[in-house]
Formats: sequence, C-alpha cells, structure tokens
Amino acid sequence: MDILMVKATTDRQEHAEQLARLLVAERLAACVQIVGPIQSVYRWQGEITTAGEWQLWIKTRQTCWERLRQTIIANHHYETPEILALPAAAGADRFVEWIEAETAPPEGTCEKD
Repeated sequence: MDILMVKATTDRQEHAEQLARLLVAERLAACVQIVGPIQSVYRWQGEITTAGEWQLWIKTRQTCWERLRQTIIANHHYETPEILALPAAAGADRFVEWIEAETAPPEGTCEKD
C-alpha cells in the first residue's frame, strides 16, 4: 500500500486552512484534517517553550511525498516546520482507492506509481 499519513503543525488556524486548501488543490493530498487548538511543549533555541498550535493530518501517497514536503516548507512560516510521514499499514479498500484517485498524477503532480 502506497498511503502515507503526514502530520504537520502551524500556529494559526488560518494558516492551517491555507496549507490544507493548497495541498488538496495541487492534488498532493486527498484530504487534510485540521485539529486544534493543541498545546505543544518543546525545546527551541535552548529554551523550553509552550505554544498553541493546529495540527494537519494529511492523507496522501508515498509518490507525492517529496513534492508535498517541498510545498509545505515553501509555504510555511516556521523556521523548522514539523513534517512527519507515517506509512499506513492497512486501510479500507474504498478509502485507499479514493486517496489514490484524488492524488492521481494527471497534471504530473506526483510521480507515477
């Protein structure tokens, strides 16, 4: 199975929505779920920081990964954005087929399988 769940975060709901719409419009994602606000605690530049963030859960294919990653980085205002790709071990056949159809490369968006 070629499906990835990609997790990313940003500090504003509006920014999360903009990224989600861009990824779906570019056929790099079949769906993006936005969850938030969440509270993140992390070390940044030697300091422990707490910040409110919004999570994006992006459904895509492995063959879209590189362009998806580059698109997030190019459109993100964090110096070091969180972008983690998790392979899906299994999924409902029709849902997987839908993800594959919605990220199909007719415009050359993702590499061909």
